[in-house]
Amino acid sequence: MNTALQEKYHCLQHLLADMKSLAVAFSGGVDSSLLLYVAHQVLENAVVAVTIQSPYIPQWEIEEARTFTRQHGIKHIILQATIPDIIRLNPEERCYLCKRTLFSTLLETMGKEGIQWLAEGTNADDETDYRPGLKALQELGVRSPLREAALTKEDIRLLSKELGLPTWNKPAYACLLTRLPYHTPVTENILRQIEQAEKFLMDMGIRDIRVRHHNDIARIETGTNNFNAIVINAPRIQQFFIQLGYKYVTLDLGGYRMGSFNSSLFSRND
Repeated sequence: MNTALQEKYHCLQHLLADMKSLAVAFSGGVDSSLLLYVAHQVLENAVVAVTIQSPYIPQWEIEEARTFTRQHGIKHIILQATIPDIIRLNPEERCYLCKRTLFSTLLETMGKEGIQWLAEGTNADDETDYRPGLKALQELGVRSPLREAALTKEDIRLLSKELGLPTWNKPAYACLLTRLPYHTPVTENILRQIEQAEKFLMDMGIRDIRVRHHNDIARIETGTNNFNAIVINAPRIQQFFIQLGYKYVTLDLGGYRMGSFNSSLFSRND
């Protein structure tokens, strides 16, 4: 571990130690896994993982979160949630509205558990992306220790690898709402359709994947290194997606782009 990363790691440990007791909003992703692991190292039984299970979070992600906490002996609370009515039409401010709603619920749970702080896994790189949810977190007083310690995504992967976490090379993932164009009505059936489509591709070994939903069209986004696998398996993919209810299946030649639907916001505002 290089000196700069060691300093950030020690900074993170000190930040967590000062919190005394902590609930970590835990998705099972790269960022929250590192945060939870280090928090448990520092605070031991004074830390608890809290996961929201909602229709727009894939079931496989919930299972991976369960596995992680079980392996490390960390107390894990899973809260059931429905789709908030306020985001049923997938508005442009959905991330802010969702974070505001769900983290308010987490804060209530934290209070019942007698825990002083609630933290989540935003990192230093997230400040450069379109992240309206960060505003909600700041308004609610939710801490982001990875960002406070100036840990970037690359730092987090390197540190996770050093600590032996299996999540160190896990692809980034986001809630299923990001697969829908803004102002598209959100239903549980559509979310399950997307989840099953992505799980099918993941089971083929293609982990960095997004299936963007355009009514009866599925637009597959993945790294250009996966194009050959998609083409070779095109008949299987086509057949499965049609069984799910899609009429057309396309491969986006632009490759995977984080938050690709956000481009419509910026082009309209220019």
